[in-house]
Amino acid sequence: MTVIDIPGSKSVTARALFLAAAADGTTTLLRPLRSDDTEGFAEGLKSLGYAVEQEADRWRVQGRPAGPAAADADVYCRDGATTARFLPTLVAAAASGTYRFDASAQMRRRPLAPLTRALTALGVDLRHGGAEGHHPLTVRAAGIEGGDLTLDAGESSQYLTALLMLGPLTAKGLRIEVTELVSAPYVEITLAMMRDFGVEVLREGNTFTVPPGGYRATAYAVEPDASTASYFFATAALTGREVTVPGLGIGALQGDLRFVDVLRDMGAEVSVGADATTVRSTGRLRGITVNMRDISDTMPTLAAIAPYADGPVIIEDVANTRVKECDRLEACAENLRAMGITVHTGPDWIEIHPGTPKPTEIATHGDHRIVMSFAVAGLRTPGLTYDDPGCVRKTFPRFHEVFADFAHDLEGR
Repeated sequence: MTVIDIPGSKSVTARALFLAAAADGTTTLLRPLRSDDTEGFAEGLKSLGYAVEQEADRWRVQGRPAGPAAADADVYCRDGATTARFLPTLVAAAASGTYRFDASAQMRRRPLAPLTRALTALGVDLRHGGAEGHHPLTVRAAGIEGGDLTLDAGESSQYLTALLMLGPLTAKGLRIEVTELVSAPYVEITLAMMRDFGVEVLREGNTFTVPPGGYRATAYAVEPDASTASYFFATAALTGREVTVPGLGIGALQGDLRFVDVLRDMGAEVSVGADATTVRSTGRLRGITVNMRDISDTMPTLAAIAPYADGPVIIEDVANTRVKECDRLEACAENLRAMGITVHTGPDWIEIHPGTPKPTEIATHGDHRIVMSFAVAGLRTPGLTYDDPGCVRKTFPRFHEVFADFAHDLEGR
């Protein structure tokens, strides 16, 4: 059995940074993820005047319930969707201030419209510098009264998360009725973390009532990234090995741990304990039809190992993967076809047939998850290369080194 330590969760780290900045007191984050996305979030907070101290395994954030110390600031969000969506929402509740946000060309292409429309409906003076519903944008803060909102979060759950976290910073709180919701487990992460920072959200179906009153600082341990763990679990299932990831167990916040259920349905043995999860190969991968709406970040992981199954793999209800760092559904199809695999796609599905993949250069489209997913396939198809291997810095800067050591350790067992 191989034990692999996974870096901290990007999703949890980003939420923790928002909540810490908004809280009364100093929050200590234990084992936060250090990557381009999270460093960009921390840098954004510093640009706004928040005090952020970063050590190797712990970050300290001095909260400012009243809002940023800077009355005027420019914030560059890099490639980070959480940074680009959460920080404008954070500053919108400030009593006053003018804050300009911009992002990379990749992030400028990604949509914001449901969130910016909701903020505008709450009375926020928010103006786009280019295309409506995209970066760059300017927020002129003057406080938020609160009230009722209707939100379509069928494109990204991050819109709902941003507004939920905003709620306690408004004068009267928020009542949010959600008409469509994707990646629902990420909302559960948000609700659990808000609870840890002192705020209880009432949920009745798809209606969320968020009280005013603010957050309290805490010490918060960031659990390992379940999306990242998917590559190592998939490796075990694909290569006939056994892998254990500590820190992700029965009480894990992240819904992407459910990827191991997909591997179980394909034939792997899975054990989820109190504080660790183990995947063990049985020597077979079955074809499967699976709805991955709620764990869509792991769709590329499954797509990359699908050709090695004994029957077609059909992944359904993943339309939102088309508006990630790239069109992930099409990127997976493009690369699998380049490997000689028969693939069919539709608006929200992909069907991948068994085959004998051949080595090729993977077109990454600058997307970290495409690189890391096809690295797993590379263990069965040597010779795969990448046109932009360095884009893994977004969430796992040391991925190639760690994965190479991991693969070498597997071979020695």
